[in-house]
Amino acid sequence: MDFNVFAKKSSRVLRVLLANSGKDWKERQLAEEAKTSSCTVHYVFKKLIEMKLAARNKQNRFILTDPSKLLRIWASHHHYDLANEFLGYFALEREIDMFIGKLADIELEYSLSGLVAAWLVAPSVQTNDFHLYVPSEDIATKIAERIELNPRPRGGNVRFVLPYDEGVFYGTRIVRGVRVVSNIQLFLDLYNVLPRGRKAASQILDLVLKEWHEEREK
Repeated sequence: MDFNVFAKKSSRVLRVLLANSGKDWKERQLAEEAKTSSCTVHYVFKKLIEMKLAARNKQNRFILTDPSKLLRIWASHHHYDLANEFLGYFALEREIDMFIGKLADIELEYSLSGLVAAWLVAPSVQTNDFHLYVPSEDIATKIAERIELNPRPRGGNVRFVLPYDEGVFYGTRIVRGVRVVSNIQLFLDLYNVLPRGRKAASQILDLVLKEWHEEREK
């Protein structure tokens, strides 16, 4: 059976590798960082080497050789709308700043993604559709109550996203007072959301490439 390097647990390894593209790794070290097994890491290593996207260096440690190609291939396999479950709500606030202001006071676990997250990171495509990863439906309900959202199975402007794997939270950072997914995750989520998502994804990719360049220059 062909090993799927983009499967749930495997994708945790990819996120760590791409977030630290210039770093070399031992299997156990990477397994701890990715919160997965050494066995999974071993097979990810093996597959990426077969794909000519990685190699072992002179110290016999694992390193990516073409992170940009890996990210693009992964994005082509990642379908945000199909991979996750969604809970629909409606917010009266139509302005991004008003919604973000309310969200900034929330201490529960969440991570903003989608076009609004892209707008916060690299302002361009503007929208009032808010997508928030949450670890459980219970957390979604608590956030909805605190910022006064109304359930709306269809046509809502707020979607709580129950992720296919907890790895989506890796690299979450604070942007303008709210939690936003990493640029790696944001690029993946936007890439196959056409047409506006692809445009926003292109801008996020520019940020990722810039981060990698700066990392190599250190």
